[in-house]
Amino acid sequence: MGASQGYLLGVDAGTSVVKAALFTADGREVAAVARRTTVKTPHPAWAETSMDETWAMAASAIRAVLAESGIPPVQIAAIGLSGNMVGAWLIDGQGRPVRDAILWADGRTQPLIDRFSAAQPGFMSHIFDHSASVMQQGCTLPELRWLAENEPDVLARAATLVGCKDWLAYNLTGTIQIDPTEAPGMPGDIRARGYSDAMIALFGLDDYRRLFPPIRPSEQVIGTVQPRAAALTGLIAGTPVVLGAGDVPASALGVGAVDPGVACSLLGTNFLNCLVVDQPMFEPRDVGVSFLLPGDRWLRATINVSGTTSLDWAIEQFCSGEKAAAPSTTALFEQVESLASASPLGANGVIYLPYLSANGIIAPIVEPTARADFFGLTNEHTRGDLLRAVYEGLAFSIRDGYDVIPADIHEIRLSGGAAKSAFFCQMVADVTGRRVLVPEGSEFGAKGAALLAAVGIGWFPSIADAVHQTASDCQRYDCDPAAQCAYEATYSTYSHLRDALRDVWREHAARTA
Repeated sequence: MGASQGYLLGVDAGTSVVKAALFTADGREVAAVARRTTVKTPHPAWAETSMDETWAMAASAIRAVLAESGIPPVQIAAIGLSGNMVGAWLIDGQGRPVRDAILWADGRTQPLIDRFSAAQPGFMSHIFDHSASVMQQGCTLPELRWLAENEPDVLARAATLVGCKDWLAYNLTGTIQIDPTEAPGMPGDIRARGYSDAMIALFGLDDYRRLFPPIRPSEQVIGTVQPRAAALTGLIAGTPVVLGAGDVPASALGVGAVDPGVACSLLGTNFLNCLVVDQPMFEPRDVGVSFLLPGDRWLRATINVSGTTSLDWAIEQFCSGEKAAAPSTTALFEQVESLASASPLGANGVIYLPYLSANGIIAPIVEPTARADFFGLTNEHTRGDLLRAVYEGLAFSIRDGYDVIPADIHEIRLSGGAAKSAFFCQMVADVTGRRVLVPEGSEFGAKGAALLAAVGIGWFPSIADAVHQTASDCQRYDCDPAAQCAYEATYSTYSHLRDALRDVWREHAARTA
């Protein structure tokens, strides 16, 4: 490390929250500030946001974190950026948005995808073979095709396609580019770590190839803070800005997942289970997604789309009194976990399948008709049993996510709200049979961006060195062999239920359509 003085600023723009966090040269989180942005739904299944609001809230968060920390702006050595991925963020020749940004969570393209799939057998598998990802509705290329068909004037006025973090970079520096982590998810070419002309052609977008900006390394200094941005943020003009990475890869770096065999589960509304690998992985075919990890690594990932959603729903249904009376969220979860932990391992025979999303599941199998289920209920069961079953079902879903990936897993790192629960973290260790580590800190996306900034200005020789030398202290949870053995029987029934119910879910969906 080449500096003992100075701080790093990481900015992480999520779907509805922009965070700015400051870190010391050794990676310690000093201060963090969050600002909310608005997700607009002008039509059913749409998800958009104002690009100007995103920049304004990022600038506000930066100014606030500097003020609250008391750190002089002159001590900010560099800035790194992270942001939500894919969707469509388009600007014109003057650098102004041509419309609101379309977010990754947008679903308007499903009819278009259905049409392409019907016309081209194997359409989705063909995409997977290039990207190692099951394409989602909010990916960039289907969104651009939707715009070409429905808002052609928007694409006619557009000069450049950017990502969320790249929009922030443009406002800070006046330069336009994207990093490699953004391209494969469009979908692109996971092997070449960039765009795919074949995928662009597949969506009939050759005429819009001009929109795709140059790709630059995630750790590259792409400019400095310009005077106008300095006035808005409180930063010093001339401060180096490093391009950064998409939010998932940045978060993986932030929690310390950089070596092959290290897994990290990002526990939020979705449970995103990622494994670091040293080459693109295409098995299991047509299941899960992949990301590029800065530093010539990849992430193979599976998703439970009903992560903490299941727990929030259970609390609303079974603990409304505790929720109303609890003085804080922490106090509420302490009460909920007290109820759940009073039920023995295996929840007295109750099993919960955590498939609460109306869109079904995409891992360990793809089944849009899948629905959540409680199994094994009798009149002797208590709400504590049901709550424990929910926790166990979520832990089983993490095991499911990793079991389908044909690679060795040395440890699992957890971050996000559910990682604050020692009860749940120990359960994950016991269910998966692996060591679980929970790093100190909270803003891991911002930390990953800050580490890329540190590499960009020469504080570390490589991304791996930056991650290793700034590793946070971790709370460690080792697998209890007796508990692991006991969970095996419950997990066996859980997985059998998932497979046995597929035909039932489909018949039910057909009857209720």
